[in-house]
Amino acid sequence: MGENGMKNSDIKICILRIEGTNCEDEMYYSFERLGAKPELVHLKQLIKRKNLFDYHCLMIPGGFSTGDYVRAGAIFAALIKSRLVKEIKKFVEEGYPVGGVCNGFQVLVELGLLPGFDRKMNVEAVLTINDSNRFECRPTLLKHENNGNSVFTKKIKKGKILMLPSAHAEGKFLFPKNREKKYLKRLIDNDQIVFRYVNEKGECAGYPWNPNGSFYNIAGICNPEGNVFGMMPHPERVFYRWQHPDWTRTNLKNLDGDGKVVFESVLEYIRKRF
Repeated sequence: MGENGMKNSDIKICILRIEGTNCEDEMYYSFERLGAKPELVHLKQLIKRKNLFDYHCLMIPGGFSTGDYVRAGAIFAALIKSRLVKEIKKFVEEGYPVGGVCNGFQVLVELGLLPGFDRKMNVEAVLTINDSNRFECRPTLLKHENNGNSVFTKKIKKGKILMLPSAHAEGKFLFPKNREKKYLKRLIDNDQIVFRYVNEKGECAGYPWNPNGSFYNIAGICNPEGNVFGMMPHPERVFYRWQHPDWTRTNLKNLDGDGKVVFESVLEYIRKRF
């Protein structure tokens, strides 16, 4: 229970879907298992009948929204921008958490909410085709680099390494070449880097540890305020320990998967904040 008496059962989560999203169920159950009240909401419902501010959190799941035509997440983002941009902007400015996983991360970048250096929702980065030029589906090791800014990872110690599955064809995070140093400095100064791809020693490494060739091995970032978060690997797919490929060789007394803490963190933030 939070400081204001709010419980997980009071928290409503909007899981936004559209044609082609396919990870919304895993995300739904991740929140439901923790006692929250998730709801699968189609974009058309949110535009025509529902109010975004009836929810405490907005989540955009993975998949292949609208077939990933043009670019991954581009059409989904354009539809949101054309009909809900004022609501989304106000939602973020008022401190409500917004999360995107895989395709959802791509949507948040296309919307300009990430990296979100200013509040004008300018598009400042891209998630593009993997260096391998193919779909990469593999367990990935992520090092938590955040100092406490990201509301989705506050319960994770800095330096902790998590194993989360990646499954994407366009996960290569890039800045414009002429702005790489400038934007990287801003990410570091603002404590916006959340996860980086690493090897078994916890060191940044190339393929296959970094499955896509992301700049600076970036796997997940947040906005400067910390309430908008996106990552390519899937925490919702390893809520339980037995969903890990190595689970029989690890601590069987703790059956929590490495992804569970992401959902616990944002629920804790909501309990304290609202």
